[in-house]
Amino acid sequence: MSQRTTGAVVLGGSLAGLLAARALAPYAGRVTVVERDALPCGPGPRRGLPQARHAHQLWSGGALALEELLPGVTGRLRLAGAHRLPVTTDMVVLSPRGWYRRWGESHHMLLCTRDLLDATVRSLVRADERIEVVERTEALGLDCANGAVTGVRVRAHDAAERTLRAGLVVDATGRASRAPHWLAELGLPAARTRQVDAGVVYASRLYRAPEGARDGFPVVNVQPDPRSWGPGRGGVLLPVEDGRWLVTLYGTRGGEPTGDAGDFERYAHKELRHPVIGELLARAEPLSEASVTRTTANRRHFYERMSAWPENLVVLGDALAAFNPVYGHGMSVAAQSALALRSVLARSGWGAPGLARSAQRAVARPANAAWDLSVGQDVFFPGAVQGGPSPRERLAAAYVGRLAHTATGNGRVARRVTDVMALERGAHTLLTPSVVLAAAAGPLKPALSGPPLTGRERAAAGMT
Repeated sequence: MSQRTTGAVVLGGSLAGLLAARALAPYAGRVTVVERDALPCGPGPRRGLPQARHAHQLWSGGALALEELLPGVTGRLRLAGAHRLPVTTDMVVLSPRGWYRRWGESHHMLLCTRDLLDATVRSLVRADERIEVVERTEALGLDCANGAVTGVRVRAHDAAERTLRAGLVVDATGRASRAPHWLAELGLPAARTRQVDAGVVYASRLYRAPEGARDGFPVVNVQPDPRSWGPGRGGVLLPVEDGRWLVTLYGTRGGEPTGDAGDFERYAHKELRHPVIGELLARAEPLSEASVTRTTANRRHFYERMSAWPENLVVLGDALAAFNPVYGHGMSVAAQSALALRSVLARSGWGAPGLARSAQRAVARPANAAWDLSVGQDVFFPGAVQGGPSPRERLAAAYVGRLAHTATGNGRVARRVTDVMALERGAHTLLTPSVVLAAAAGPLKPALSGPPLTGRERAAAGMT
């Protein structure tokens, strides 16, 4: 590392940080990404990302943003084995209100392991000569002058300390972000923060899919029912690259899965609301032990609402809003936030007064959309929030529940619900008069009695 002035510094070399660097590069001219860990050369585990072992999905709202930031990335992922699954055509989902039908394609999702996605993004970002990634280096604090951030103090793995000057600093350091501490050092009042912790524990294993089910198999998702007022238990089976299934089981307080590989399939078969995932695993070959993660709380810092905000600082990714991973929105929000950052730069210009404040408000919008979806469910699990859900949250959940019930038998409403879930449209989509009337009328088709797997899929998976 040298002492030269850089246009921008991004703290954190995970997905959110790399995409932010890509968004900044055309305007900053030079971007330095500071990463605490050593990054793998290809698809592989990273010390600072234990959640990579669990199921990940990139909803179409995030996939489209990713492609806009990194043209060609979708094709590269597909060539490496990632799957593009149409929503809800290739989804077998037990919602809290019943089985969804497999309607015609409204959106899509990209499915692969997190290791493959990160390696592909890393390769494309590092090929940009305007971006330098500095590994095994820790951010110590911000340098400031006259209420503006002017750089970052860092310490490399050899204990050498330096200051990187910057016209803009982006904090993408995830749940461990020190932004609250740094803002306090600047004399700013604490931002409003909210945490909703359903106590979710995740356990995941990789399986070799049965030979006939290694290509074109649907997502299978058994969701918990928050209305039960007891522990929630769920699971998801995702087809990923190399003919494998990535299976994640999860449970809230009192219903947690364990790291015991021998208990994994029992939990899938006996503890979920339907045994379909356990039945599918009966003919699959385990390829890994069970990996467990317990840090899953929803946490949101409302920095965009602060009365004062320093020039030249933006916080995004999990450092701004971290979500319960079961909803699969974290990566999509990271991509959409980076795109929002780029849009502000394109509109305002590099170094414009108030740029950081405008950018902070812009990156908060996709975070808000995902936050409402995640918290709207999790507040109903025992111990998630003190005092339980608010009257407003109860009212919103009742309406969303009615929509979910209607979507089991009404394709038009199902499309509107997936508009929002895929982060392609805002929640206002669900409040149009036609959708409200459809929700009042309820589903147009009778409820399904079991998982809508086709005969070919059942045979391919070895189900009787």
